Amino acid sequence: MFARASRSFRWKMSETNRAACSDGDEEQVSGAEVIAQALKTQDVEYMFGIVGIPVTEIAVAAQKMGIRYVGMRNEQAACYAASAIGYLTGRPGVCLVVSGPGLIHALGGMANANMNCWPLIVIGGSSERSQETMGAFQEFPQVEACRLYSKFSARPSSIETIPSIIEKAVRSSIYGRPGACYVDIPADFVNLQVNVNSVRYMECCMPPPVSMAETSAICMAATVIRNAKKPLLIIGKGAAYARAEEGIRKLVERCKLPFLPTPMGKGVIPDNHPNCVAAARSRALQFADVIVLFGARLNWILHFGLPPRYQPDVKFIQVDICAEELGNNVKPAVTLLGDINAVTKQLLEQFDKTPWQYPPESSWWKTLREKMKSNEAASKELASQKSLPMNYYTVFYHIQEQLPRDCFVVSEGANTMDIGRTVLQNYLPRHRLDAGTFGTMGVGLGFAIAAALLAKARNTGQRVICVEGDSAFGFSGMEVETICTTCPSFFWW
Repeated sequence: MFARASRSFRWKMSETNRAACSDGDEEQVSGAEVIAQALKTQDVEYMFGIVGIPVTEIAVAAQKMGIRYVGMRNEQAACYAASAIGYLTGRPGVCLVVSGPGLIHALGGMANANMNCWPLIVIGGSSERSQETMGAFQEFPQVEACRLYSKFSARPSSIETIPSIIEKAVRSSIYGRPGACYVDIPADFVNLQVNVNSVRYMECCMPPPVSMAETSAICMAATVIRNAKKPLLIIGKGAAYARAEEGIRKLVERCKLPFLPTPMGKGVIPDNHPNCVAAARSRALQFADVIVLFGARLNWILHFGLPPRYQPDVKFIQVDICAEELGNNVKPAVTLLGDINAVTKQLLEQFDKTPWQYPPESSWWKTLREKMKSNEAASKELASQKSLPMNYYTVFYHIQEQLPRDCFVVSEGANTMDIGRTVLQNYLPRHRLDAGTFGTMGVGLGFAIAAALLAKARNTGQRVICVEGDSAFGFSGMEVETICTTCPSFFWW
């Protein structure tokens, strides 16, 4: 049931809607029920939000349909939770919000999902159609506003068109580069009754089609890698989302290549793998002559791929599902357009035909290992300090000692997140969630709730550990109450 339903959320159908309900003996269905059934048909399992006029009945109908509804304390946090579900499962979660301010609060979560390329559906109530442009309660140009933050934004023209709009929203959210989609529901649609036989539900959309890179590009990429003197693989969260962990690990171990994970690429290959050079990140980026990007973008996180962080003549091999991403900021030596998991398997097949290994005793490996050793020694020295107040390394050293190897680590903040990712280890893919591409603060507790719900549903017993900076925590701190009423036994702080 709702964690915080109140009398203010209970409202009666308008006279118009009640009249529509008394249409002879034909079986009737409400707009809210159609929405819930359409979502269920599209395999949507989780909904987060704050109920109120005009969306309360949608949440009730969703619960009756078997969709898990979690009442949150802020729409932004609800949106973060729904987007994290999308990242962790590959199927979008839903954020349900009221009109006007409720939707506006969710826009930050929509933007964050779009920038992170995570699937998300936002369903927002809006003012009644008959009152449009009249200054209705919380009237706002919601469909237009959401176009800036989403891949798809639409309002159904009738109850009967709701299933097709929701199917397109779900499909758009997971096809190509994943992202946020918005469906606007006028208030008068929620309780409006229509003949049940007039509604046609769309079949569940198929999983995203798997595309593969051109064979000639695969051959060229393999040749460039073989000729590298100082190769480096960079593993981004796109590889984690694509579930490419098995193939990428085989590639690393078969070819003896050094790899560097981005913050949410951590765990695709365990951080303690001998080929992980995260402890020598700056050195690896600065002197590599060939870099393969697996679902990692040359944005601010990777210093745009430009000098002085990189060699002026470094050769980039980009592996990405989005054609528009290829060539951003630098001209790549090779582009591999396709599903990251499928493209990785293509590369493996190429190296199977003509086996090759990068020499483990090369001068490049020697340079990287020496830098890793010196940086790890410096970190241990900082962690051993007993000064007051404690430094971050001391805190994280003691936290790391207590962490289960299969836990989810959710972290945000400035130094809290940046230093934490160098100390706190990840051993499983999609088990680190942080501020991400958009650098959004306040995401932590919403992300953590989503991870805990999945751990509970899958009965894995996995813990969720929140490591929060005080300022970042403040943005969504009230969601601790949501945690206490949802699945508190899964959390460590």
